[in-house]
This record gives sequence, C-alpha cells and structure tokens, in this order.
Amino acid sequence: MKTKEKMNRNLLKELLQNAEGQELFGKEGFFQELKKNLVNEMLEGEMEYHIGYEKHAKGEKPSDNRRNGYYEKTVKSADDNLELSIPRDREGTFEPILVKKGVRRLDGFDDKVISMYGRGMTVREIQAHIEEIYGTEVSAGLISEITDKVLDEVVAWQTRPLDPLYPIVYLDCLYIKTREGSMVANKAVYLALGINKEGKKEILGLWVSKSEGAKFWMQVLTELKNRGVADILICCVDGLGGFEEAIQAVFPQTTVQLCIVHVVRNSLKFVSWKHKKAVAASLKAIYSAPSEEAALIQLKHFQAQWDSVYPTIAPIWLRHWQAIAVSFAFPAPIRKVTYTTNAIESINRQIRKIIKNKGVFPTDDAVKKSLFLALQNAQKKWTMPIRDWALALNQFSILFNERVVL
Repeated sequence: MKTKEKMNRNLLKELLQNAEGQELFGKEGFFQELKKNLVNEMLEGEMEYHIGYEKHAKGEKPSDNRRNGYYEKTVKSADDNLELSIPRDREGTFEPILVKKGVRRLDGFDDKVISMYGRGMTVREIQAHIEEIYGTEVSAGLISEITDKVLDEVVAWQTRPLDPLYPIVYLDCLYIKTREGSMVANKAVYLALGINKEGKKEILGLWVSKSEGAKFWMQVLTELKNRGVADILICCVDGLGGFEEAIQAVFPQTTVQLCIVHVVRNSLKFVSWKHKKAVAASLKAIYSAPSEEAALIQLKHFQAQWDSVYPTIAPIWLRHWQAIAVSFAFPAPIRKVTYTTNAIESINRQIRKIIKNKGVFPTDDAVKKSLFLALQNAQKKWTMPIRDWALALNQFSILFNERVVL
C-alpha cells in the first residue's frame, strides 16, 4: 500500500474516532459540519490569496488592505442549508469565487430542481420534496427562477440547424390547459418527430398555439425548411383537413400518409375494455396486410365480425381509406416503420404523464419548459436505430433514387 493511501486512511480513522457518539449524517451530522468547515476554510484560502498574507502573519504586509471580520451567509446545497462565515476586507474588494456575491445556492442544487421539474413534478411538489429530504424551504419564485434558465436552452434547441433529409417525419398534436388571466384555455402543442438517415428518432421541435389547424402546420413546416430541411420522403399525419395541401405547399415531393396510430386510436375510443385486445388485433390484420386488395378483404372480415357491436369503426377506415392506402405502395420494411406505434406513442406517453400531473399550466413558457425537459429525458434512451431500419433504408434508396444519398 502506498504511503499516501496509508495517510488518507489514518486521517479518515482519526476523523471518525473524533466523531464517535455524534450523528454522522443528517442536518446536524458530522459530515454536514465537516462540509461547512471545509467551505469556510476554502473561503479563508481565497482571502489569503486576495490580500497576500496568511491570517495572523507577522512582519511587513504586502499591501495596506486588511481583514475586516466576517459576515454570515446561508446558502442552499444539495444536502441542506450551510451557515457560512464569509471573510471581509477593509477596502471591500474581496469577491469570493466559491460562493459568489448574490449567490444563495451551491452548484448542483439548480440541476436537481430542474431534474425534478422535467420529470413532471409541480412547483409545490418540488417545494415539499426539498423540505422533506433536505429540511430546506424554497419559494415558488426561486423554483421559477431556476427553471427559467431552461428557456434559453429551449430557444437554442428550437432554432438549431437540422439535417437536409429526413426519410420519415411524424406530425402530431396534443392538447393542454393554460391560464390566460383568470380564464383557463385549451391550447394545442405541435410536435414534429423525425427519423434521420441513421434510423434514429429526433424531435425536430415543439410549438404552442391556440388551436390545431392546417395553416399553423404550414408555418411549422416552413420553419423546418428554414432550419435546413430540404426534403422529407414520407410524412405521417392525422386526419386534419387540408393537411396534405399544407405539406405539399412546402415540400411538394413528399408522400403524405395518414398516421395509422391516429386511426387505431380513434377506432379504439369506441371499444369497451374487454374487447380492446381482440379489436386491436383485427385492425392490425388490416394495416399489416401484404397489399391494398388483401387489406380490403380484412376490412370486410372486420365488418362482419364487429359491425353489430361497434358500427362506427369501419366507416372511419372507409372514410380515410385513400390516405391509408398510400402505405401499401411501399415494401413491407418501409410500411412497418411508418405504421409502427412505438416511435410516436412512447413520446406521447411521456408527455401525457407530464400534462396529467401538471393539470393547468400557468403560462406558455411553463409548457415549453416542462415538455422540453420531458423530451430531453426521452431522447436519452434513443441510442439505437429503430428496428429493421437497414432494410427500410435500402428500399428508400431504390424507390426514391437520387433523393436518398447513402
């Protein structure tokens, strides 16, 4: 064992012996006291460096500036409040680096607050959690101040350059409630999810508006184009009227396909819990059929089996059949990628969890902060390409030729 390691272990033993009978952890524990003393000693070291001599040093001093006592300051740390003694000098020129003037929180505290906020905790829940775990009271204003730092990141993320080509883009919309003065208003949150050439999911942006509409979607698509997107091969959308025209006004070569996720979701709204699994399986037989002709046969089977119980479902598929049938023009690998629910549903689940927990958002900025952090948490798991992407990419290169550069 090295001499330094022996010294470190001996020092630790000595500290623990001195702490015998004293609580080691907790607000008034030994380690908390040790942390406070360590920070105070570091502040003393800063002061010594600033004025050029050690405390109680004899002899001639390098400057006329002198120590001038201390002032007490409470700062929040990850564990608890720390009561610190900040040195002062006569000239008032000493500015600590470790605990800067005006700073009431040590590094790491803000990150924990932002992490809790991003996982859907409300301001009150964060306050209660911090008080319960750390014994520290924080105001709602302080939490808002901390989380407002995220807004600069939101702007940078929302305006970042994008890839020239996204083989697939999903456009989706969810609804949230926000306060406008004394009123509560319903607003639409627009999401654009891209699958890039490597087959990885990427949230291209989020937007908040008073209502969903093809006109606003055209603004979204124009923004994507201004950020560098030159081409989208397939765009999966819901059944909003005028959507296809809006997309092709900005990306005229893009194939617009009705998102199977939305059709299935709308169909299952009419189904009782005990039948949902069976109905979902019957619907899957339609959209996973090998051809449009085979899909129509499966739709007839569905009608024969379920029309007497759920007469509203088949008309949904028939009404949107032209937009659904677009997918049958593609080989199976591409179709499987475009109609799979995993890509968009995993994001929707994450966002709905946040929306449910928050209830009513106080402002549009609060919506952007919360959903941005939720999306960042979701994206940490997106390390691998989506399944069967290599096969799909080969088919894209054949079907779309010069538009796909491998």
